[in-house]
Amino acid sequence: MANALTIGRVADAAGCKAQTIRYYEQIGLLPAPPRSEGNQRLYDDAAIQRLSFIRHARQLGFPLQAIRDLISLSDRPEQTCEAADAIARQQLADVDRRIRRLQALRHELERMIEQCKGGRIADCLVIETLGDHGLCDVDDHGDAEKTNRNAQRPPKSLGRW
Repeated sequence: MANALTIGRVADAAGCKAQTIRYYEQIGLLPAPPRSEGNQRLYDDAAIQRLSFIRHARQLGFPLQAIRDLISLSDRPEQTCEAADAIARQQLADVDRRIRRLQALRHELERMIEQCKGGRIADCLVIETLGDHGLCDVDDHGDAEKTNRNAQRPPKSLGRW
């Protein structure tokens, strides 16, 4: 094999750990490389390119199955990119859902802090809301559309747990 690289060198070149490379081989994202007479894995530049592809896709939040599908598509360059576009659109929709959820969580935390404003623990909306989900502004912190259900509801005492 021309330009045979050890797992350590490939890991450095691709910006990942050797353990990650072995895992990707185990789950089939990276083909098992040939081995030296001493049973050491030997990689080529294509392995670095594939690992870089996988790493970048993971940084963009793609799940492993989507990456597997994208790799499969990349192995057939003559076909249209409709399937790749659909996978990317799905990932974008997932990111948008996470953003909405984080915005709802931010809103709820801001509301709890604003309404509490430091009084006594006995009257603390932060403590009370964490103890009673019904006091939240949203039913499901992942659904920003359900906000303002309990806007400006005064806190009630929790009592002792």
